[in-house]
Amino acid sequence: MKKDTAIATATPVTDATAPSYPISSVGNALRLLLLFREQQSVRLTEACAYLGVAHSTAHRLLAMLIQHGFVRQESSRAYRPGPMLVEIGLAVVQKMDVRTQARPYLEELSAEFDETVHLVILEGDQVRYVDAIESDRALRVTARTGQVLPAHCTSAGKALLAEYTPTQVAALYADRKLAVKTPQSLRSLRALELALNDVREHGFATNHEESEEGVGSVAIALVNAAGRPVASIAVAVPESRLSAKVQSAIVKALEDVRMRFKAASD
Repeated sequence: MKKDTAIATATPVTDATAPSYPISSVGNALRLLLLFREQQSVRLTEACAYLGVAHSTAHRLLAMLIQHGFVRQESSRAYRPGPMLVEIGLAVVQKMDVRTQARPYLEELSAEFDETVHLVILEGDQVRYVDAIESDRALRVTARTGQVLPAHCTSAGKALLAEYTPTQVAALYADRKLAVKTPQSLRSLRALELALNDVREHGFATNHEESEEGVGSVAIALVNAAGRPVASIAVAVPESRLSAKVQSAIVKALEDVRMRFKAASD
């Protein structure tokens, strides 16, 4: 589980890798992007302190990043990763380890339960579905590959949010209302906190018609050998088939997947 952090400190460029003719403005812009690797959002004062520059300089850098879609600014005045940064990150993810590593487990779960299985990553307070195997059953949950949904409305999102501390989750949702997808969706930060405490206690997350009516799911976070969450796997089942017995069997299989995934990433 991640620990609370103050402003992150990026790894400095060593003399061996430093360019012969550095461009300070480019370097500062890249350092700002690296800051989003450690923080979900950044305020102007934080950017100034992190870079050691004046407000006007930090503001110009952020404005340039906004122009090119790498950063977006919310009504709270905080800055978050923009669509271009997300696209690049997703493109890399789609071609790299998490999908490659997780694919065999998706196939196993799909074969065992004959239900749709999703691989999901966290993007701020949203989740993106990056891979899936769809069930062959006539009544099934359709694959959501490429879709983005509010994290708190999904089992996969709650499994990943539970890897954060309560303070980090509160900061992630600061000044933001929880989106409501169905009458069953969580509607307050307090309700989300209680749900995440339950996930931390039991080790898995559920979704009973919170993102879509008639759809349920069970999910678990995948963590690497360092204990860092990298994605989550969710088995999505029509609510009419998601009995306590079925849920228990899915949880057992997901726990085995989590253990093997972590061992394989060592």
